[in-house]
Order: sequence, then C-alpha cells, then structure tokens
Amino acid sequence: MPNTPFPSKRAPVFQDVPDEQWNDWHWQLSHRLNTVADFEQLFPLTESERKALSTPDLFRVDITPYFASLIDPADPLDPIRRQVIPTEKEILPFSGMMEDSLAEDAHSPVPGLVHRYPDRVLMLVTNQCASYCRYCTRSRLVGDPHQAISSRYFEVQLDYIRNTPQIRDVLISGGDPLTMAPKMLERVLTALREIPHVEIIRIGTRVPVFMPQRVDDALCDLLQRFHPLWLNIHVNHPNEITAELAEACDKLSRAGIPLGNQSVLLAGVNDDPYLMRKLVQDLVRIRVRPYYIYQCDLVEGAGHFRTTVAKGLEIMEALRGHTSGLCVPTYVVDAPGGGGKIPVMPNYVLSASRDKVVLRNFEGYISAYTEPDDYQEPDESLIAPYKPAGPDPQEGIFGLLSGNELAIKPEWFDQVHLRGRGTPRLRTDQQQGKALGSGEEGEKPNQT
Repeated sequence: MPNTPFPSKRAPVFQDVPDEQWNDWHWQLSHRLNTVADFEQLFPLTESERKALSTPDLFRVDITPYFASLIDPADPLDPIRRQVIPTEKEILPFSGMMEDSLAEDAHSPVPGLVHRYPDRVLMLVTNQCASYCRYCTRSRLVGDPHQAISSRYFEVQLDYIRNTPQIRDVLISGGDPLTMAPKMLERVLTALREIPHVEIIRIGTRVPVFMPQRVDDALCDLLQRFHPLWLNIHVNHPNEITAELAEACDKLSRAGIPLGNQSVLLAGVNDDPYLMRKLVQDLVRIRVRPYYIYQCDLVEGAGHFRTTVAKGLEIMEALRGHTSGLCVPTYVVDAPGGGGKIPVMPNYVLSASRDKVVLRNFEGYISAYTEPDDYQEPDESLIAPYKPAGPDPQEGIFGLLSGNELAIKPEWFDQVHLRGRGTPRLRTDQQQGKALGSGEEGEKPNQT
C-alpha cells in the first residue's frame, strides 16, 4: 500500500533500555558501538569485518544504537551494515585513490573554509559525527581528535566571509554540525546572520538519519530563529526511512525549514534503478526533496563502493518521466582535483537546426520543437540592474555565450604554440585574435 507506515525498530539487545534513555540523543551518543564485542551482541561478524575492525589506524568506527538497530542481523550484505561496518576491502588501495579527492584543502583560503564557487562557501565547524560512513569524503579529517577544528578558526572563517561580499550562501558542514553543543551551534549561526551579505544559511547533516532523537523542540526553536535556513540530510537506502526519521523531518518542516536529501551512489547499497526510485518517492512522502545523487568520490577506503557512471545514468533514465519531477535529483560527479560538481544526465536533445530542436522523452518518443524566428534578446535597460559591476573571474562557459570571451585556453596553450620561438611580428597586435564585440567594451579589432 502506498501509505504504509514507516517502521520503527529496536534491536533485542536494547529492548530493556528505558524509553526516556533511548529517546535521549546524549544517551545515543554515549552508547555508540565500535568494537567487535559491541557488534557481536547484534549479529555475527564476518572474517572480513573482524579483520578490518582489528586493523590499526582504521578510519573511526562509531554507530548509534538506533542506527545499528536498523541492520538486518541475518543478512551480511545488509545495505545499512555495508555503510557503517568496515570490511577488509576498505584497507585495499585502488586506481585513482586520493586523500583529498576534491582538493578542498587547495580551495581553502583560511583553515576550515572552502571557497570553490563564486557566491558560496563551505564552512567546516566540527570533525565529529554521530556515526561514521565508510565512504566519507573527509576521512582525512573527520573523527580524528588530533584534527579537531579549533574555536579560533571560527573567527578567521567569519572574518573571511565578512570581507568577501560576493558570498551570499554559507553551507555549514564538517563532520556534522548537529553534533555540536547547542550554544556553539547558536554562536556560529548568530555570527553568520549578522553579516549583511549572507542571504542563505544551509546545514548539511546526517544526524536526523543516524540519531533522529536529536531533532527535538529545542533544536527546532533554535534553528527557526535564523531563517532563511535550509537543511540537507543524507539518506542512501529506503530502509533508513523510519517512523523516527519521518517524525524528525516533520518537526523540521513545521519549523519552516526546507529539507533536501543528498545520496551517494554506492555499490551493493543503492545501485539499482527500482530501489532508487523507491528511495526518492519515500523521501518526498516525508517532505524531503531529493537534491543530489553523488558519484562516489575517489577517496581512500571507498574503492569497493564505486560504481560506473553508466550505472548512474541508468538510474536517471529510470527516474525522469517514470516518477514526478519533484522526486528527481541531479546526478553529479564531484570532479577529482577540485573541479566541483558536474551534472551528468542522459541526453534528451538529439539534434538541432536553425529553426528546430529534436528532443526525445523517457519513452523514446521523438519530436521536433520549432524555434521562434522573431526572438530578440531583452533590452539592456531591463537587465542592467542584475549584471555584476565588474568582470567575473569564474564566468567560464557562460562567458563564451555572453560574448565576453572568444575562447577558454589552458595556461600553457599560447606558449606551446610558439614552438620555442619568440613572438612573431604578426602576433604582436593582440587585437588581431579578438572578434568584434568581444573583450573590453568599446574595443575593436585593428583595421589597419
């Protein structure tokens, strides 16, 4: 039935825990499971899991009793188990593996702040999580007490944001911001809301999934003081959507907080079109908008979770048109080396001519859309108020479309094509290679 209630589970070993304690997020944090003995109270471990758990310097293992209770003890391939219990595959290197696959450190103008995109920054405020995903992008930092983010970094981060007026959107992440002490979280939110040019505050968190008990009235009262505030959770499999998560999301929604979801495409967890369709439909049922599906990063320890990009495209084919557009996230590859999120999707534009575009739908129905033959660009007076005052150094491909640039070239391009010689006489006039109307306003190619 479409409106079947979501389940609520508690492992037998926790049945005698009083509800007052079970529903206390502090109790959940202080009773996390992390040893062979802890896990064997719930299910027998495989030899691969035992080996991994006994490996020195393994990426941190901690799982809340609530989330551990969602694991099917009879299934060693349980999709929740695979996300949080390490196996020996985690220890093996793989081709393309990197410590900082997204080059976040290279895009950090100050410690703990990543400024990759023009108008927004990522602010890392803690390295602690409620539980630890085995494919964590920031495993180089997260969970390590020696990598703790000092409170003095907050002021350095805030000063950078204050002094960079193009920043209008701040994403607070970590670690997980909702594991922070309420007073510390309030301090961060208050400081950001006092900066005039910060329009949007976002929080990235998996706490409602790992520990929905954290989403209490006090937290909702705190967060709703800082609108406009958005919150993205992280659900990878339908089995993670429980009555408790649904209740937590309902509380956040009633506090006026728009909710989104970010999933990671994981081999053996959610790499199936029908499973992913069920996931996004269940998310919408609890008023969470599917936002991204990420291709698994090339991060150390995550090689066995990787799928092909073709699998992601297959999943997108099974979503677009097969369920409502509200359920369809954007599939992205976060480019290795710091290229940022690149959307990847099936090609629905088949061809184009001067006056028609040929399109296909999810069923394979192909049609031609007739382009207008009298379209005119909007009058400059209408769009002038929205244009930036100066040049945008990250304009990219849009700069080509808007006529500001004729080409985008690798930094070595001109030097290579000199072929080891000096600049020829015919190349001394830099205007020769510019098209009329491109480049600085009013410039025209040399006509002599």
